[in-house]
Amino acid sequence: MAQFALAIFSVIHVVKHPSYRFGNKALWIVVVLVFQFIGPAVYFLFGRGDEE
Repeated sequence: MAQFALAIFSVIHVVKHPSYRFGNKALWIVVVLVFQFIGPAVYFLFGRGDEE
């Protein structure tokens, strides 16, 4: 259940976030959904850009 909640939270963040360090919105949605636990962690550590 926690894994599903993390994936949903991450996808919502990807959709709302304006910029990314690496890749684009479509790439990060795929990463978050395909690599269930690791995908969101990788996104929050490396993919998310600065808040603008």
